[in-house]
Amino acid sequence: MILALDTSTPVCRTWLIDEEGRRLDEWDVGRGLADGLIGHLRALLGEHTYRWSDITAIAVFKGPGSFTGLRIGLTVMNTLADTQSLPIVGEAGEDWLEKALERIAAGQSDGLVMPLYGREANITKPRK
Repeated sequence: MILALDTSTPVCRTWLIDEEGRRLDEWDVGRGLADGLIGHLRALLGEHTYRWSDITAIAVFKGPGSFTGLRIGLTVMNTLADTQSLPIVGEAGEDWLEKALERIAAGQSDGLVMPLYGREANITKPRK
């Protein structure tokens, strides 16, 4: 089963992709992504009788999008891929998922997916 994730907007989109097709889950995260992503994924896997060990590859949307959303989502997925020795592929654009699935089918992996924010970071100066 392939796990796909897009955390670039306030609505977290997750796909479980297997021989039966694609199951899309949408979660309005608000400001709860950091606290809730792992629990949400655990619940989603359990709802479909999957375990973490059933994941064979990971596809992620790498941007552009929300700085915080991309940072959190990619950190979680990169960590999962590394700890479980899974291939991980990151893509951008409207057809990102199709491109990622093609790359996974071809046996490719990025090893580590870095976010594509779409512009330079806006770093504010300290107030003191």
